[in-house]
Amino acid sequence: MKKLPIPIALSALALSVALSPLSQAEEVKAASSEVVRHALPDSDFPISLAVEIPANKTVVHLSGQVPIAIDDNADANSIRAYGTLEQQTVSSLKAIEKTLASLDLTLSDVYRMQVFLVAQEGKVDFDGFMKGYTQFFGTAEQANLPVRSAVEVAALANPGWLVEIEVSAVRP
Repeated sequence: MKKLPIPIALSALALSVALSPLSQAEEVKAASSEVVRHALPDSDFPISLAVEIPANKTVVHLSGQVPIAIDDNADANSIRAYGTLEQQTVSSLKAIEKTLASLDLTLSDVYRMQVFLVAQEGKVDFDGFMKGYTQFFGTAEQANLPVRSAVEVAALANPGWLVEIEVSAVRP
């Protein structure tokens, strides 16, 4: 490699700095302050592969939310009181939405979700869960997808509950 005389080398360095937009550093800083959601490759399944939370953001963890009774005439310990898994999922997510609103957050701020599902007759109604879930996530109005785990459990605290959902949100 041929060495340039010092004045020419410094001029070249100054020119390269002048041609580099100063906003590039600002863009990197701005990008590092945004939540980054990585899509699942080659999939339209409505969850994220990964979510990056920058160090300057506040993270809020909500306690697990269970469904609210929809049939007050049914035994409070029965599935009939809380409905199908789809109905219970919708009920739980509406309650989460309400709690988030009380904290000045929305479902679009949710970046992580853990779901506990109870099997009926040896099988979890995952389709029913997804019908409820996709009313809130992966819609045109709310396209921010969380990372999510769905775990089958033997039971929850109330024998009528088929789902419990925990979420974590990031304050914008």
